[in-house]
Amino acid sequence: MSYEISKVVKGESIDFKMPSPEFFEAIGREEGMRKLMYDFYDIIYESDIANFFPQEEEEFDEVKEKNTKFFIQICGGPKVYEGQTDGIDLNEYMIRLHDDFSIYEKSRYEWLGCMEEALRKVEIEQRIKDDFWNYLENFSKLTVNTFSDGSVYYADYNPGQ
Repeated sequence: MSYEISKVVKGESIDFKMPSPEFFEAIGREEGMRKLMYDFYDIIYESDIANFFPQEEEEFDEVKEKNTKFFIQICGGPKVYEGQTDGIDLNEYMIRLHDDFSIYEKSRYEWLGCMEEALRKVEIEQRIKDDFWNYLENFSKLTVNTFSDGSVYYADYNPGQ
């Protein structure tokens, strides 16, 4: 399967579907998600976007663990990330967290490429991986906030669209 990456159009309304809890179950619940995410972040650490992440090993491990909790919860697992969001919707929280960085479409492509590499190592049904990929591919558009023409745009997020 080829994982498609569509372009970001500044100001475009983005529809995305939450990943099915079937992914969380198929990957092996918390332990499987941890393995996927740690593998993913090890790939990130060697990528062109490594500079977005702490270079000190202990700090980087904290990022891995925190983001693993995000994906555990977003995929239907236990609410292990709840305390991080100050009551804000989980997806909106993640979008706003990225507002502090200049995220170009090129960075999004690199991030998704690292995730694709990690996902290819996961041995579960392709349709289940595809569902997770569709969430990532569409949701990640909302984190892009800096454009090649020099403009900046912070995506609106309307849960329940």
